[in-house]
Amino acid sequence: MIRLDKITKSYLHGFNRSFILRNISLDVQEGEFVSIMGPSGSGKSTLLHILGMLNEPSTGEYFFFDQPVHKISERKRTDLHREYIGFVFQAYHLIDDLTVYENLETPLLYKKVKGSERKSMVAEMLDRFNMVAKKDLFPSQLSGGQQQLVGVARALIMQPKLILADEPTGNLHTSHGEIVMDWFRKLNQEDGVTIIQVTHSEHWASYGKRVIELVDGRVERDELNPTQASAE
Repeated sequence: MIRLDKITKSYLHGFNRSFILRNISLDVQEGEFVSIMGPSGSGKSTLLHILGMLNEPSTGEYFFFDQPVHKISERKRTDLHREYIGFVFQAYHLIDDLTVYENLETPLLYKKVKGSERKSMVAEMLDRFNMVAKKDLFPSQLSGGQQQLVGVARALIMQPKLILADEPTGNLHTSHGEIVMDWFRKLNQEDGVTIIQVTHSEHWASYGKRVIELVDGRVERDELNPTQASAE
């Protein structure tokens, strides 16, 4: 599904170049559940944004379902993102002047899903995340954790092939975090959805079958999760 070959990301500051990512090469197969870990500033979120086609690498090659992302037009990248990828942001990115219901419905409108089907899909997500009573509220009327749940539901409603999650449980109570992570695990195991999450937590990372650790923009570790391996 994903192949990165010597991806770097750097910025020029005067005469000095600062590297965020250095020669990242990795493959992610369809159906994997990958946890990316590392200290702050190690390049985790930058890598996730490149995978999500929200940021471009400075050098290197990125192939997504054999499409050369590093060569195709911005419009084509947008189409690929919209068709295949659900992104769960750490900072919610909800639309302030839309209700919870409308925030969930918006991506379906972009995809031109028919009205009756949209209504059914939104109702299912509201029910699964226990947000039926909050469907007419605006983001400002929700707690941070509730906004994060809406962000997760919005990503999942598109039934994406790939979910990219940047600290998806960072603003959630443990019980809500378990709900989100159990749902990710179910999507991965039962529906074959590929999931790549960034997390600081060993606990949440343990939901993944594979752990990639970044240090100073380089892959320091890439191995099967020993917890998952022993369970199997």
